[in-house]
Amino acid sequence: MNQSESINKLAMALVKAQSEMGGAVKDAKNPFFKSNYADLTSVIKAIKEPFANNGLAYIQFPINADKAVGVTTRIIHESGEWLEQAYLLPLVKADPQSAGSALTYARRYALVAMAGIPTVDDDAESAMIRVDKIDEATIDIIASLIEETESDMAKFLKAFNVASIGKMTMTQAQKAVSMLERKNAQ
Repeated sequence: MNQSESINKLAMALVKAQSEMGGAVKDAKNPFFKSNYADLTSVIKAIKEPFANNGLAYIQFPINADKAVGVTTRIIHESGEWLEQAYLLPLVKADPQSAGSALTYARRYALVAMAGIPTVDDDAESAMIRVDKIDEATIDIIASLIEETESDMAKFLKAFNVASIGKMTMTQAQKAVSMLERKNAQ
């Protein structure tokens, strides 16, 4: 694995993104093995919004070596920090169709591994992670930031349309922390 000099901001963003991700749905069929699998589109759908919400993106470059093809996958953060890993697969047959199939396979598996998402055997609804409440540590962080910034608790709760900090979703909590940290930095 290769990485930028620092990955602190990328790591924090990836943790947040993973808390928002569901699994990649196994909605494609493999007739040869009579099984279902999560195709590349399903994998991309699982990470696209959580990555975007947290300043993350990925790029994949095709690579080749002696009788092998694959990809180098790079996850990048808006700060410029990045992680990168190559994944090569041997070519059973040296033709464009085999190379294309191997590249798609490599893209899918590299992205699943680097983003840290599971694949699930169900419909899209069950692949969604439902976060109904935030943990105590997050509640404490938000409460401390409200106090530090001398924010009005009632206005804060009204802005997020919740009765208490503990009723916030993880997405709301992440937005609240970002907002309060910006206010605190001023």
